[in-house]
Amino acid sequence: MTIQETGAARPAGRPRSEKAEKAIIDATLDLLSEGMGISDLSIEAIASKAGVGKTTIYRRWSNKEDLVVDALSTLKAPLPPLAGTSVRDDLISLLDAMRQEAGNQRNRCVMNIAMSEADRYPQLLERFVKRAVEPRRQALRDVIERGIASGELRADLDVGMGVAILSGAMLWHSKWGPAGDLPADLAERVVDAALAGIAP
Repeated sequence: MTIQETGAARPAGRPRSEKAEKAIIDATLDLLSEGMGISDLSIEAIASKAGVGKTTIYRRWSNKEDLVVDALSTLKAPLPPLAGTSVRDDLISLLDAMRQEAGNQRNRCVMNIAMSEADRYPQLLERFVKRAVEPRRQALRDVIERGIASGELRADLDVGMGVAILSGAMLWHSKWGPAGDLPADLAERVVDAALAGIAP
C-alpha cells in the first residue's frame, strides 16, 4: 500500500520526493502522538515540524483529512502472507499481525487520539476503515469461508460472527487487557479458544 493514494494530483513533470513525503507523514503522527487532536492539527504545524513548506504538503494532499488518513494507514503493517495449509495456521498469522501492531505503544496512542474524534470526522473514519481495516476483515472472512468449504469449520458458522469473535478478542486484549506487552502466544490462544466453539 502506498503512502499517498488520495491526495491532490501532482503537477505533471514534478518528481515526488519520498523523503519529504516521509517527513510529512512522520510529523503528522508525531503531533498526534504528542496529544494534538485532529481538530487542533493544522497544515502549518505539520509543515513546520516536517521542515517543509505548506505548498509541499498541498502538492500531495488536498486537505488535512486526506493527510491524516494516509498517515494513520501507515501504522497498519501489510497483511502477512498466508501459507494456506490450515485455517488454524492462517488465522494465527492474521491475528498475530494484529498483536504486533497493537504492541507498539506509540501507534496505539496515535490511533486512540485519532479515533476519539471519529464523531467529528465521520468521513475520515469511514475512509480509514475502508482503506486499512476492511482488508483485514476481508482476509479473516476469506480464511473462515475457506474453512467452511474444506470442512475445517462448521458448515452453519456465521462468518461475520466468526470475524467478530476473533478480531474482538484481540481488540479487547490490546485496549482493555492487562498492562504491558501482549503475550507472544496470544494469537494462538485466541484462535484455539475460538476453534473450540466453531470447529465441527
